[in-house]
Amino acid sequence: MDGMQWLEALSYLVTIIGLPLAIGVFIYDRRRDQQNDEEEIFLRLSDEYADFMRLVIDNADLHLLSPATKGALSEDQLERKHALFAILVSLFERAYVLVYEDHMSRQQQRLWQSWADYMHEWCAREDFRAALPALLHGEDPGFVATIRRIASEANTARP
Repeated sequence: MDGMQWLEALSYLVTIIGLPLAIGVFIYDRRRDQQNDEEEIFLRLSDEYADFMRLVIDNADLHLLSPATKGALSEDQLERKHALFAILVSLFERAYVLVYEDHMSRQQQRLWQSWADYMHEWCAREDFRAALPALLHGEDPGFVATIRRIASEANTARP
């Protein structure tokens, strides 16, 4: 075999082995990048939820961490509570739009389940459920259907 035949044989070898290997590495990297992107979105949303919870703590007089409403609230308190509920619904919608899909991978289901749990927790509150209709105008239709279903389940499951 002369040098040209060796080069030709090596080029075939690269084509047969190297090209599929490169495609495999590319697909693996894309999946890993997609998973990292999903986790980064989840972490950013989690940070926003933590910020929301700080707002709840800063407004402790609204008793939003208590499972039941305690006493009558003033007009100012009702307005602040409504504003906090609006922020929460906006955060839930963002989580729905960015995380939820009809056909999710196990990883996506794991990330979504945390948000579904938060929604169930808040929908268990009668005052939150009562505020939902006014807060859901103009929101994503899929999100509206999901949060209404969760609210209905929470209302049915109440003791």
